Amino acid sequence: MPVFMVTLKDGADAAKLEDAKKKVTDEGGKITHESKLIKSFTAEFPPDSAHTLEEDDHVHVEADKEVTTQ
Repeated sequence: MPVFMVTLKDGADAAKLEDAKKKVTDEGGKITHESKLIKSFTAEFPPDSAHTLEEDDHVHVEADKEVTTQ
């Protein structure tokens, strides 16, 4: 399953992040990491279900990818 990073948008209530985590598990996904500092989580999520999170105005969703320095 692809991995997605989900981050709470500025000004959004912290409960919205909990709602997003519930959507992930309800759609068959798995939370793989949580961060309290930046109010985010990483999850394995079926690609055909990712759109349910992308429709949420309170979170930002992006595919997790490797970060490198030059």
